[in-house]
Amino acid sequence: MRIPPRPVRRLLSPVVIAIELALLVVFAAGAVVGLLLAPFGRRRRPLRVCAFGAGYLCVDLAAVMAAFGLWMRHPGAARRRPPPEAWILAHQRLLGWALGSILAWARRCAGFRVEIEVSAAFAGADHAPGAADTGALDTDKPVLVLARHGGPGDSFALVHMLLERYRRGVRIVLKDVLQADPALDIVLNRLGCCFLPSSRDANDDLAGRLAGLAGELHGRDTLLVFPEGGNWTPRRRRRAIRRLRSDGKADAANAAALMPHVLPPRPAGVLAVMEAQPGLSVVLVAHSGLDTIVTAGEAWRALPLNAAMTVRAWPAAPFPLDDEAAQLAWLTTEWAVIDQWVDRHKTRPA
Repeated sequence: MRIPPRPVRRLLSPVVIAIELALLVVFAAGAVVGLLLAPFGRRRRPLRVCAFGAGYLCVDLAAVMAAFGLWMRHPGAARRRPPPEAWILAHQRLLGWALGSILAWARRCAGFRVEIEVSAAFAGADHAPGAADTGALDTDKPVLVLARHGGPGDSFALVHMLLERYRRGVRIVLKDVLQADPALDIVLNRLGCCFLPSSRDANDDLAGRLAGLAGELHGRDTLLVFPEGGNWTPRRRRRAIRRLRSDGKADAANAAALMPHVLPPRPAGVLAVMEAQPGLSVVLVAHSGLDTIVTAGEAWRALPLNAAMTVRAWPAAPFPLDDEAAQLAWLTTEWAVIDQWVDRHKTRPA
């Protein structure tokens, strides 16, 4: 799916908003029907899905209206480079409110919840996380966060965690297809996030764009990158390993085959960021609990959710500056640490 350029998206925004309003009516009607059927089903899945859909659309539409209000309040701020600090802070607060509202509604409708792990670290790496969860992200310097991607709602939960729990600014690297949502399109573009094409485009200098983004970081800014490039699923993992073998990257394919809980990380963007900001602190974020839900059918059958999304953050090992082979090995090793954490979380007693 190719996303049209920004001027076209702005012209189409009223059409998308009209579609969202129509869907809101449909979900609201479905929620009423689900409420009437609730006594006949213990899990009340239709009610949960329709109620969450209606709530999500209400928040999405409210965010669009709030963004329009900020544009009216700060005329010309969107065109200034760099944008005013008040403009950025206002949109960070808007994003935090929207994500918090969606996650709270998901908890009420579907049982979705997030737990930050603060227990003692697992053994197995000399730079494993310590007993406290705040040290890696409780700094006034810019940070690069490399996060695993898997399961429903993980990106929303991680961004909300950075904004609200750690009070950090966020620059997110994400797929451009998400710009089809007017709220995400407007707010995240105003925050300077980086939208990457979903398909490979030879004319798109991805590494250069990420390097430029890294050079703009300051203060408590956080650059959030999902090096896997998509949600973990068994099928995507097998396909990624086959792609590495067909590209002649046997060592990377063999390493990926030993990590069943993650996709092989794509190094180009990460290395470009570290080359642009050699002293940038790197934090790994792993999560588990809902990552085995990979299809709509599995999500339907899992409602209401019994397991929590458990999140763990810890500082990465020092980044090697001079040797590209060592840098690739560093990223593979860090991803193996995440795979170990997920494996231990899945196999430990409840």
